[in-house]
Amino acid sequence: MLSVLRHNKLWLNFLDTRFCSKSEGCVSRGLAALTTTHSGHRNDIRKVQITLLRGMSGKSYNVPPSAEFVARVSGIATMGKLPYRETAEGLDAAFIGVPIDTGTSNRPGARFGPRQIRAESALLRAYNSGTRAAPYESLVVADIGDVNVNVYDLKDTCKRIREAFHKILATGCIPLTMGGDHTIAYPILQAVAAKHGPVGLIHVDAHADTSDVVLGEKIGHGTPFRRCVEEGLLDCKRVVQIGLRGTGYSPDAYEWSRAQGFRVVQVEECWHKSLVPLMAEVRAQIGSGPVYLSFDIDALDPAYAPGTGTPEIAGLTPIQGLEIIRGCRGLNLVGCDLVEVSPPYDTTGNTALTGANLLFEMMCVLPNTKYY
Repeated sequence: MLSVLRHNKLWLNFLDTRFCSKSEGCVSRGLAALTTTHSGHRNDIRKVQITLLRGMSGKSYNVPPSAEFVARVSGIATMGKLPYRETAEGLDAAFIGVPIDTGTSNRPGARFGPRQIRAESALLRAYNSGTRAAPYESLVVADIGDVNVNVYDLKDTCKRIREAFHKILATGCIPLTMGGDHTIAYPILQAVAAKHGPVGLIHVDAHADTSDVVLGEKIGHGTPFRRCVEEGLLDCKRVVQIGLRGTGYSPDAYEWSRAQGFRVVQVEECWHKSLVPLMAEVRAQIGSGPVYLSFDIDALDPAYAPGTGTPEIAGLTPIQGLEIIRGCRGLNLVGCDLVEVSPPYDTTGNTALTGANLLFEMMCVLPNTKYY
């Protein structure tokens, strides 16, 4: 954890495996090593001990290195600078990328979404200052990489996604998914429903994604929730769609959703107001059963998130996005995704940065997360 003391400065090496093991937390071992090696500098050691142990439980959680000691621009780009793991074994939650845009109907580029979200996530810190959530003190979390998709064959990609998520869910781990276009919600929910039965759904999006056929194809980013209903993957009385807007192919673009029993909250119902009261109603509707959260970044107005494939004006604000996710606290969340980040359409990186923060917020509302 701590390497050497030179010229009265502490030099930190958070990747030093001498101070880490599977059975023992890196922090405690690193401090023990530092105390032994640099006993002549107890005042400096005490300051470092206080900083490193601040708020930590002492258990073997994966705690990302703090930018107080390790430059954000250093290291391999994992989500939140978490450790990389090859499988979900032993994890409470895992970030996983699904880098596809083969199902996109307009602007491509979402295949680069997971990579850019990871890069921008270096700015994230360990605690949620708004809600006082401490996910890394209560959940064992890691980045488990990407599904090995087939960019030439969407149906094969769906099969690969479904099989990958079967394995993740079999370990008891909750997946936090970085898209990729919204097609991925269909095979993910196939795996989720195979484990939990029909689930509730909180779907935040500019579009309902309930089309039957687009250009003769049944699978694409405009059709996933129609397929999910047909296969009985959703508990339709516990489905809410929030932020829907834009032009449509018929006078009532959301008639099919309502006919299934979905609650449809069009964006006009969200303008100029807090969504805290709405989320209280949503929690009452969802109840204690398993629920999946699917958040399309185009739910936000393109002024805030231009880097997406099918932008629609007059959308939600980032504040409302946070209110929706924070409003999921206490629900039995069994999986979450953040999709449709297309970096080529936002050279500032702000869309991916927003996506990274929304994913962090999702982690903070998972069951058993500690709050101060």
